[in-house]
Amino acid sequence: MGPLSAIKVVDLESVDKIDLPGGSWSRMLVTDATVGGNVASLGYSVFTPGTELSLVKHETEEFAYVVSGSGELRVEDGPAVRFAAGEAILIPAGIWHAVVNTSAEDVVMVFGFPHPDYPPTERR
Repeated sequence: MGPLSAIKVVDLESVDKIDLPGGSWSRMLVTDATVGGNVASLGYSVFTPGTELSLVKHETEEFAYVVSGSGELRVEDGPAVRFAAGEAILIPAGIWHAVVNTSAEDVVMVFGFPHPDYPPTERR
């Protein structure tokens, strides 16, 4: 198999939408189901103004890039961490966190995990 035949392209609209509160949504683009043989995963989220997600913690670290908008990452113990377009975020494994859109525009975020799918996750 040559290098070009190993490259996979996944269209945003080709994967199922994961509905979130307030009309927000996510899609997992790069997963074992969409590309196979991967060791990391990649997703795309849109958080509408006023969206406040419930706390989650993952078995692996999570990394994200804020494409547009601004908000904060609320954590269980400690002050919220503000973020804005053009910034990257690293959330260590096992940290309870929740995305909150505090702006008047959508927060668009690309995120990923060092795991072939969405990693095992606890929710509150």
